[in-house]
Amino acid sequence: MKLNTQNAEFIRSAAKLADCPRDSLPQIAFAGRSNVGKSSVINRLLGRKNFARVGSAPGKTTHINYFRIDKQVYFVDLPGYGYAKVSKQERARWGQLIGQWFDDASLLTLGLLLVDIRHKPTADDCTMAQWFKASGKPFVVVANKHDKIKKSEWEPNVARIRETLELPEEVPVISFSAEKGTGREELMGLILDHIQAENAAAQG
Repeated sequence: MKLNTQNAEFIRSAAKLADCPRDSLPQIAFAGRSNVGKSSVINRLLGRKNFARVGSAPGKTTHINYFRIDKQVYFVDLPGYGYAKVSKQERARWGQLIGQWFDDASLLTLGLLLVDIRHKPTADDCTMAQWFKASGKPFVVVANKHDKIKKSEWEPNVARIRETLELPEEVPVISFSAEKGTGREELMGLILDHIQAENAAAQG
């Protein structure tokens, strides 16, 4: 299948579960720490510079943002986590919204967990990985900022991510650079495969 990534539109910001679209289109969810570069990864996948707004300060987005791509799939930008300046009340609201979202199996086709390839995944990253595992839906770990480390660090850093997140063998870890485009083709290929599989299952 083909996806015209230039045909992309912002649909809505969902502050509660009832606001989430339920029109049977596949949903590809992006999750990660506030400063991991989610917006930049989405922009790189779409080949657009400023489509998903890159926040001036991490932790600002506390809603679930929906983008519809080529009228065939939603890219779902989950609110970033782990930003220290967010209030406890805001963190609790975030946790409740994400928990409800994961509890509704109809809202997820494929999860993309973004981590920083330079660092060992945080406790919050491990929690998010557990949420994806518990959902029973397929997910991929996207190790962003690949361009920021030496070639000799690529393999050991990916191995450390896999070990820390306790990933099953079938979960891919893709080295990615939102800046340079490394890993884009591989990740888009996986996304398209899952959209195709979801559509085939729906047609049944």
